[in-house]
Amino acid sequence: MSNTLVWYTTRGAGAVSLLLLSGVLVLGVLGTARFEAPGWPRFLTTAFHRNLSLLAIAFLALHVVTAVVDPFTSLGWVAALIPFGSYYRTFWLGLGTIAAELMVAVLLTSLLRGLIGGRAWRLVHWLSYAAWPVAVAHGIGTGTDSGSSWMSAIDIACVGAVVMAAAARVLMPPPDPLIHERTRFRVTVKREL
Repeated sequence: MSNTLVWYTTRGAGAVSLLLLSGVLVLGVLGTARFEAPGWPRFLTTAFHRNLSLLAIAFLALHVVTAVVDPFTSLGWVAALIPFGSYYRTFWLGLGTIAAELMVAVLLTSLLRGLIGGRAWRLVHWLSYAAWPVAVAHGIGTGTDSGSSWMSAIDIACVGAVVMAAAARVLMPPPDPLIHERTRFRVTVKREL
């Protein structure tokens, strides 16, 4: 594989990872608010969130592996596995390592949810709220394209989407637990009239 291809793959996988992780976070935030679109079953939202998460992890793995094997930086596995263990942009790469390890913890506990229980899973799942801003900071601090207009647009779009989802979550009224029963009742009453 040519050095240029590895270089572009690392950069592209990093940008795609940020986009996907932002989408996963938005779905997670809105999912906890029981945000539902009419005609869209809740299980599809959950499945989409899970599958998008797995795709994000795949691109994150591609980003890490190509960064490690890239001869330009010669990072090595120590930088990828031990936070702040790199000589190259130590702080910013350390943030990336932390974000990746937090995401791996969320992934592993999600796979083991049946064994560890919902409460433990939920506690670890909260790490995704910490991993995302750390990953954003990593990209801004170490990304070679962080000053470019296209990467700035991606950063702004991702931050904007997450902020809007969080605002919607906070400002949205709590979900009505009887919404489905009330709807069925209204339909039944209309039929009887």
